[in-house]
Formats: sequence, C-alpha cells, structure tokens
Amino acid sequence: MIYWILWMTFFKIGLFSFGGGYAMIPLIQKEIISHGWLEVSRFIDIIAIAQMTPGAIAVNSATYVGNVTNGVFGGIIATIGVATPSFVIGQIIAHYHEKYKKSKLTKLVFYGIRPVVAGLILSACFVVAKTVSVDLDLLRKFDLKGINIKSIGISMLIWYLLTKKKVHPILLIILSSILGILLFYVV
Repeated sequence: MIYWILWMTFFKIGLFSFGGGYAMIPLIQKEIISHGWLEVSRFIDIIAIAQMTPGAIAVNSATYVGNVTNGVFGGIIATIGVATPSFVIGQIIAHYHEKYKKSKLTKLVFYGIRPVVAGLILSACFVVAKTVSVDLDLLRKFDLKGINIKSIGISMLIWYLLTKKKVHPILLIILSSILGILLFYVV
C-alpha cells in the first residue's frame, strides 16, 4: 500500500506543479509533511541537497523521500511517480505543439500560468527563508528572539557574491558549507 501512496503522491506533485523545481517546492512540502514522512527542518535539508546534486529538484526529492520511507524500491516508485506526468504531458504537447503554437488561446493560457509560477517560486523562497532565519534550537543557544543572525549573514554574503561578484554557484555551495561548519559547530 505504501508504494501506491508514494506513487500517487508524487504523481500528483508532478501533475500539478508548473514552472519547474522551485515552483514545486510548496506542493512537495505540503505533501511530504501531510503524510508525516519528514519534518519541515528535514525537508529544507532535502531542498539544499537537491540543489547541490545533479537533476531536477522534484526527482531528487522524490527519490530521497521514497528511499527514507521505504528503501530503494520506495525511491524508485516515488521517482517514477513524479516523472510520469511530465513524460505523458510532454508527449501530448509535442504532438500538438506545431498545430496550436500560434493560437491566441495558447498564448493566453501561458500568460495566465506565468504569474502563478512566479508566485509559487516566491512562496518557496519564503518557506526556505523562514526556516533558515528562525530556528528554535538556535534560539535557545543564541537568545536573539528567534532570529538567527549567522544564517542571515551567510545568506546575504552568498547573495552578494552570486549577484554582484558573479562567483560560481558550486564555489558558493562549498563556501556556505565551510561557513556553516565554522559558525555553527566550531564557534
């Protein structure tokens, strides 16, 4: 039964998530948390790992959650579930694309979808930022009224290096890891 639930859950995520990985994050989070498969803090860790590893965020998340839930076969089932809608829809769209690509209705549909995708991505940013900036365990340790200054500082530094100095994202991931170890473990 768990395999069916995994497949259906990730099929639904794949079917109703428009706009790629970041837009999928709110739906992935809701489904994973509602099934009790992971806590929010562990979900954020999955997002971080999924960003650092090759592949789509939904596929990496599905594989991880399926594996945690029911081993390697669970990971395979969840991954197939999240990929199936894209494969089927992609085949259908490819078939009809040439015929309807200049249609006014098609253009209007995509104009309607774009703001939704932007909103979903923004929502994902808030989910991740909230978890990074407010950490109840660190609250007891640093007593800063729930705001983790070190995490905010790392986020701002990485944003600056990425946007202003154009440092490669892989180097930023490595730098963030080192800063995390130094600031939260060593210091």
